[in-house]
Amino acid sequence: MCGIAGYAGPAGPDAGRVEATLARLACRGPDAHGTTAQPFGRGSVRLVHTRLSIIDLDRRSDQPFTVDGCTLAYNGELYNYRELRRELERAGHAFTTDSDTEVLLRAYLAWGVACVERFEGMWAFALHDTRDGTLVLSRDRFGEKPLFLLEDADGLWFASETGALVALRGRRPPVDRDHLLRSVVHGHKVQYQHDATFHEGVRELPPATTLTIGPDGSRRERRFWWPTLAPDPSMDAATAAAGVRERLVASMDLRMRSDVPVAFALSGGIDSSSLVSIAAKVLGHRVSTFSIIDPDPRYDERANVAATVADTGATSTLVELRPDTDHLARLRMLVRSHDAPVATISYLVHAMLSEAIAASDHRVAISGTGADELFTGYFDHFLLHLAAVHGTPAYAPALSAWQEHVAPLVRNPELTDPLLFVERPGFRDHILLQRDRFRATLRDEVAAGWDERFVETAYTDDLLRNRMLNELLGEVVRVILRQDDLNSMTYSVENRSPFLDRDLFAFAATIPTPLLIRDGWNKVVLRDAMDGILNDTVRTAREKRGFNASLTSLFDLTAPDVREAFLGDSAIFDLFDRDRIRGVLDGGEYPNSVKKFLFSFLSAKTFLDHVV
Repeated sequence: MCGIAGYAGPAGPDAGRVEATLARLACRGPDAHGTTAQPFGRGSVRLVHTRLSIIDLDRRSDQPFTVDGCTLAYNGELYNYRELRRELERAGHAFTTDSDTEVLLRAYLAWGVACVERFEGMWAFALHDTRDGTLVLSRDRFGEKPLFLLEDADGLWFASETGALVALRGRRPPVDRDHLLRSVVHGHKVQYQHDATFHEGVRELPPATTLTIGPDGSRRERRFWWPTLAPDPSMDAATAAAGVRERLVASMDLRMRSDVPVAFALSGGIDSSSLVSIAAKVLGHRVSTFSIIDPDPRYDERANVAATVADTGATSTLVELRPDTDHLARLRMLVRSHDAPVATISYLVHAMLSEAIAASDHRVAISGTGADELFTGYFDHFLLHLAAVHGTPAYAPALSAWQEHVAPLVRNPELTDPLLFVERPGFRDHILLQRDRFRATLRDEVAAGWDERFVETAYTDDLLRNRMLNELLGEVVRVILRQDDLNSMTYSVENRSPFLDRDLFAFAATIPTPLLIRDGWNKVVLRDAMDGILNDTVRTAREKRGFNASLTSLFDLTAPDVREAFLGDSAIFDLFDRDRIRGVLDGGEYPNSVKKFLFSFLSAKTFLDHVV
């Protein structure tokens, strides 16, 4: 795990900007740093790298790394690097390090840009091939590792984060007003429905994409992987569970490869608890866990955390949320580090977890990201499943189970009708709950010129699976990955996500939709797969708490400093009406949707106060 940045064009950055970029990337790579400058057509390519040493800690694996005329700056991990190395050695390649970095570069030398199709891992890399002068930029399948791009009259700039891109370029692009508005009014789930970031002209290289740029300026942007949904109607529940179990264990085995200590972010849910249990009870690792404890009973998971810790013999560190902690200072620090708003309050809390993991000398953290989207983790999934089995013999028992076990737990008022998606398959208002109320806090002249509707990508005609794929590839997981990367790297910690495994995804895509929910249980395939590995206290828990926190567990909304943080003079009031924001703040009733809006507003205001 590292930080990368670079430039390709007629006139490169001066030494001062390169040094500023290295300083900006220092937390992403505190162990070593390096730069290269090489001819590129009539100009030059500049590569900048800072290293967080995870595999082969020797300085021989520092970057930029050069072999046979090809130079690599790389951020990420190839989990199957040992298998790839053996294949390359059989083909005659000799290695000088034990790193996955050298494996990646020699894989390119052997197989060209198609090498990425053989990788199991997470990556964003820049590779300059001096043999033909091409520059290759690539990003992993699910977008675990970021790569931001900006093109202007001076050339192409790229980096792991926008702060480094700004440092290398030497000037900041304007704030993208529309992206800021959608992130506050509509929330984090719309952030990847548009090819935009919080900075005008800055975009992300899409996941599963390789961009090749020739020395003459020619370019080819190619997607090398696309999700394929192919349910096997003959598959039964036992086969589904066995297939998931086999592949999740294999994914965990790969992701435990590290030359530094590995920690686990443990919530009370089935996702992270499954990973901890596999590591300890199947793979035989000694496990260290780190958990957030929220005193709000809606989010308090200490009982389930304790059950998993006791069952696995793991060591446990509990990070308890307290409103008397200076969470405003942490938010300001994270906004400066992210060079963007913090997406939700969950990631303000996640930063506390990353800090505790780093303080214990762990450099790798494993989390359960992606399980909700692979195996049905949200309340609307139940209703979409009811629509999928409507008109079949499975419907009546599914409806009865939903009424008994699920309906009493639903908080979102839009999700209380079991026929919702039968009668209104295109309904999505539950995703932008109270959107009109929050839009009404805009200044009148801003609201008059700005409005956006919810956009959903059509991957398949299967309503439930299409919703899950939108969450996995856009609305939810990409935001989580971005925030996880920024938070963990702020504290020099690498984050790994075993559920985001290509073989696990490919198998999950063959599971028939009717098998995904049973008897009022969501994630039933994962629950079945973990039978005998995960303790039953967690495995059979129905209520979903999620990795979340209450706004009022962190902030006293009546405290003068908090009021000032929300209402003090700021450029954000060129967009939002201060009195209307005050009205929401003084409303006294704070359902989840309002708390999410208030945090999004506070985070966006903090960002504007930082950059304007």
